[in-house]
Amino acid sequence: MADVTGRPLSTDPRLPDAVLWDMDGTLVDTEPYWISAEHALVERFGGTWTDELAHQLVGNPLLVSADFIIANSPVTLTPHEVVHVLMGSVVDQVREHVPWRPGAAELLAEGSRLGVPAVLVTMSWQPLARAVVDAAPPGSFAHLVTGDEVTHGKPHPEPYLTAADLLAAPPERCLAIEDSPTGVRSAVAAGVPTIAVPHVVPIPDVPGAARIRTLDGASLSELAQRARSASSPPRES
Repeated sequence: MADVTGRPLSTDPRLPDAVLWDMDGTLVDTEPYWISAEHALVERFGGTWTDELAHQLVGNPLLVSADFIIANSPVTLTPHEVVHVLMGSVVDQVREHVPWRPGAAELLAEGSRLGVPAVLVTMSWQPLARAVVDAAPPGSFAHLVTGDEVTHGKPHPEPYLTAADLLAAPPERCLAIEDSPTGVRSAVAAGVPTIAVPHVVPIPDVPGAARIRTLDGASLSELAQRARSASSPPRES
């Protein structure tokens, strides 16, 4: 059996059937790009934005973040206008430089080499997701699930259930990698064994997720084992 690129799929039981990647803050360090764009937008309308406010938006659907910005600043744009201004800024910055998170590009390459398909599961919209995917080696991602294509964004399970369904893979046989509490809750609610890698904001203990400090030096088999252990119910003594 082969994936959409024609590569044979892995049959190694130690590996996940698929890796479901969050993007901002997990695969690429775009959170500073978003925060910079938020500061510039609010200041354009004569307001002041803070990193404390910005951190409350990490992992949220973009229209939810836009509503928050409008409610907490003098910005008078519509939510969709806010999203397009912010996303345009971030896309421009990504096209100048893709800030891969430590270990992420190597882990993505390992999955391609071993025949483990990857799906990008992000609350960013298609234009930004495409800019990041275009910067990755060709065929790195089998599918994209973006915030403008789902009915319910994270922390709802829909984005991760959609990603697993696109590959006809059981959620419990996949592996999700996330950097925010919102994203972790989404993946866990979908029944996907999850690795939490805190970055801009801390991630509390979430039953069903294994928290690690960095992806640097990690292997897919190691991460899958840790995530499955965290998602398995404790044995009765």
